[in-house]
Amino acid sequence: MTPPPPLPPGVFAHAFAVPGAAIDGNGHVNNLEYLRWMQDIATAHSDARGWTRARYAETRTSWVIRSHAIDYLRPAFAGETITVLTWIGGFEAQESPRHCLFWRDRDRKVLAKARTLWVFVDAETGRARTIPEAFRSAFEVVADEKPVLQALKATLPLALT
Repeated sequence: MTPPPPLPPGVFAHAFAVPGAAIDGNGHVNNLEYLRWMQDIATAHSDARGWTRARYAETRTSWVIRSHAIDYLRPAFAGETITVLTWIGGFEAQESPRHCLFWRDRDRKVLAKARTLWVFVDAETGRARTIPEAFRSAFEVVADEKPVLQALKATLPLALT
């Protein structure tokens, strides 16, 4: 397995092998799996920055998804190693966009790009809440994906072709 590239500040990565159960009737990864992986890496990133399930329970807060946008560029197949990179694109009062980039280690090709709009909520009422400073300060914002893509291109010259 190829190690992930040096990550720009604010970017979090996770590599894994595509399980056979992720494959659909067309013989490649089902689009629902990308959604699952996006949620999994968002949770892992949050955990790594100190915002665990226990902390959300303690603060009686959570996140819900308002929308997803995914551009599927190439198919992925069972057994391939994929690295998912994620970063927070900014903060509004109650919302935050999160970006994901999926790339295949074998040939270093970008498979998909995605953006999710998350809303910070009161866990008991489900109503939107202001994102607290303690959360904002735990994450470095990557407001423009161009430096991320340029850094990847510099370390992975084939990735963005």
